[in-house]
Amino acid sequence: MTESEVPIAEPVGQALCEADATVAVAESCTGGLIGSLLTDVPGSSDYFDRSLVTYSYDAKREALAVSREALDAEGAVSEPVARQMAQGVRDRAGTTWGVSTTGIAGPTGGTDEKPVGTVFVGIAYAAPWGSGNSSTRVRRYEFDGSRTEIKRQIAEQALEDLLAAVDGGAP
Repeated sequence: MTESEVPIAEPVGQALCEADATVAVAESCTGGLIGSLLTDVPGSSDYFDRSLVTYSYDAKREALAVSREALDAEGAVSEPVARQMAQGVRDRAGTTWGVSTTGIAGPTGGTDEKPVGTVFVGIAYAAPWGSGNSSTRVRRYEFDGSRTEIKRQIAEQALEDLLAAVDGGAP
């Protein structure tokens, strides 16, 4: 089997285990797909804590402490909301890493500024207490395809971003 045939969740799991790290996921547009991909790997309970599907504004506020101000000012599909989602799931779960996805999977709902396929992926790292090195990075992507194809691309990109961050030591 070539490396390109290995599901992205396998090297993610290996990297998390090698780093003695854990991850929790806050999913909006991916609807639980990232959690599903992670749990497809045997032994994922060693590093995967939870996936929260926070699809609505209320769910984001209640489960992840995303601020009303961020949702009002920017909308759910935005850098500030992805940042707060990643930090919120990391902190509520007490994991090393938090991952978030918020986007527009389509086929409707896009605008000129945020077309269908737009997503923000957040990666939040919890450094040791007192180090001042905790950090969060958010990246914007645009994908093409059907709703199902876009969701799959987003989930795989989020895992690729997590892998790069774990391998690099921080987002």
